[in-house]
Amino acid sequence: MNVEARHAKIIEIAKSHGRVLVDDLVREFGVSAQTIRKDLNDICDRGLLKRSHGGAVFDSGIENMEYEARRRIAAQEKDAIGQAAARIVPNNSSLFINIGTTTEAVSQALLGHTGLMVITNNINVANRMRIYPTLEVVIAGGIVRGSDGGIVGEAAVDFIKQFKVDYAVIGTSAIDGDGALLDFDYREVKVAQAIIANARHVIVVSDSTKFQRTAPVRIAHLSQVNTFITDHCPSPSVRQVCEEAGVTLIETNPVNQLTLLSN
Repeated sequence: MNVEARHAKIIEIAKSHGRVLVDDLVREFGVSAQTIRKDLNDICDRGLLKRSHGGAVFDSGIENMEYEARRRIAAQEKDAIGQAAARIVPNNSSLFINIGTTTEAVSQALLGHTGLMVITNNINVANRMRIYPTLEVVIAGGIVRGSDGGIVGEAAVDFIKQFKVDYAVIGTSAIDGDGALLDFDYREVKVAQAIIANARHVIVVSDSTKFQRTAPVRIAHLSQVNTFITDHCPSPSVRQVCEEAGVTLIETNPVNQLTLLSN
């Protein structure tokens, strides 16, 4: 069992029983106590559990539960989208990765790359990628949202503006039929706009459930990006926007079969 799978199982056990103990997890997974303590530290650093004497407890705070629920929505689709985005980004390049469960899937898919410089305002992305010696991770400063580990605010915007990178990977909370990319937090939107303005190639990643949602704050328009990756685009008007603006639209299924629809 790899580290990510073990972390997911530990969280599942903690949710079921309210807590986990180091000794029990050592027996469960057949690994050392040192490995389990590191697992718990990493999970707790992501805000998913809280350390306690001899183990960790599940934090039942509603915000964290909501974020974990979002992470589970369309999980297979997000993994496939992440793999598709990772194939676009070459080794030895620089990129932004912003907040979101789909962008986190991209970060997971990039772990096999080498020579990347990753600038992010997502603590979860930074924590996942920092342990790989072939990847350089730079994290923005600013206000940390307890709900999802996103770093937002003017300090984060100013930090992003110091860079000009090869690629940007951004997510969105909703996609309007006219091609508008939407979100809920205007502070997060300001950071996303700075990311778009300071990248040579912008990749939007979003699963198809975002076509069924709406949000009040405009991030950008699809015509401002280079590539849009989703599992399925059900909106003819969005397809038309991509075609007319020269945006590459990639649809992917859960087993990573890609269809290039426009260039």
